[in-house]
Amino acid sequence: MLAPGWSGSPAAAATSDTAFLRALLDAEAALTRALAARGLAPAGAADAVTAAAVPDRFDVVSVAERARAGGNPVIPLVADLTRAVGEEHGPYVHRGATSQDIMDTAAMLVAARALDPVLADLGRTERALARLAGEHRDTAMPGRTLTQHAVPTTFGLKAAGWRSLVLDARDRITRVRDALPAQLGGAAGTLAAFGAYGADDPLALVEAYAREVGLCPPPLPWHTLRTPVADLAGALAFTAGALGKAAVDVLTLSRTEIAEVTEDSGGGSSAMPHKANPVRSTLIVAAARRAPQLAATLYGSLVAEDERPAGAWHAEWEPLRDLLRLVGGAARDAAGLAEGLRVDGDALRDHLGLTHGLIVSERLSAELAGVLGRDRAKALLTDLTRRSRAEDRPLADLLAGEPGLAGVDLATLTDPARYTGSAGALTDRALERR
Repeated sequence: MLAPGWSGSPAAAATSDTAFLRALLDAEAALTRALAARGLAPAGAADAVTAAAVPDRFDVVSVAERARAGGNPVIPLVADLTRAVGEEHGPYVHRGATSQDIMDTAAMLVAARALDPVLADLGRTERALARLAGEHRDTAMPGRTLTQHAVPTTFGLKAAGWRSLVLDARDRITRVRDALPAQLGGAAGTLAAFGAYGADDPLALVEAYAREVGLCPPPLPWHTLRTPVADLAGALAFTAGALGKAAVDVLTLSRTEIAEVTEDSGGGSSAMPHKANPVRSTLIVAAARRAPQLAATLYGSLVAEDERPAGAWHAEWEPLRDLLRLVGGAARDAAGLAEGLRVDGDALRDHLGLTHGLIVSERLSAELAGVLGRDRAKALLTDLTRRSRAEDRPLADLLAGEPGLAGVDLATLTDPARYTGSAGALTDRALERR
């Protein structure tokens, strides 16, 4: 009820309690299959554990309540799964593993399953932004710095910049997604128990386990080497911020007094029937504001003592899930925002004239210096700027009355749409990126 940003999204389903239960069971079943593949368990055990490891057969609430006794849900779940498998093959459930092996592997499985739809939504977003950038390559608008009109730019370049951030996020998420590792180290990361159970090459067992679970084999057990979680945190926080940049621009540009863009389906107000609130942008920005603090908790968990930590590992679970949910919801909303964003070209052009031509003062300073000299041009423009504001008159009209400017093409020099620099070329360059 308090999370409209990710509610109903693919990330919500991929990170639910049932999804985590499924991932834990998948990790346990994969371990028994890997043991069987290496001759450390009968094939029948692998079949029995895989058949029993079905989420519907387990009470997730009961597992959660009993998790308090040992500090994690793996302990009660292993007991339940062992009973479900039966006496003959039950001893091969969780053989040689520690709870963190299963929890870490399950967390990586959940992350992989949550990131796949994120990548799909980022793809939708960048394609929509590419279309906007192409359509508005030469649509001039005010560039704003420190909240004020600066010099002209184009909406195409703005949309191309948003797309560049989305592609940066896509690339980071892709790298992290492709490198998510399984975890298998045993009680203290030495794989000793697997040797005790007969493994002649425990490292080969780790590789077999990674194949069975569909994750990368880790170079080392990473119980206290939390690079995978930190990398995931960084990619997720960056993605939230990248999407938030575009969304906060839309919030600014969709203000009533600006109205240069609008969302295709604004949200209503409980008290004001006339409002069409930019809800998608609002939810994306909310996610972007929360993400850095969640990532900070995960970075803090890098400080994990000994060979297995107390508290640092446990502190990761909820913020990681929250980050996956926030980014999943934000990516969904960003795709809808970009695909439906409406751009008011007339408003963009009209706003170029709000400062009566002062938006091109930079150009005039450079051009008139060659005609009048630098000091005289600066003094003239300083005086005319003051008069333009005081008299509410266009700068071009005041310039036209200056005798020293006879023959100067003032119409061109004071046209904001003709002073967008290399915006078009920069947009083209940005759109070459795939």
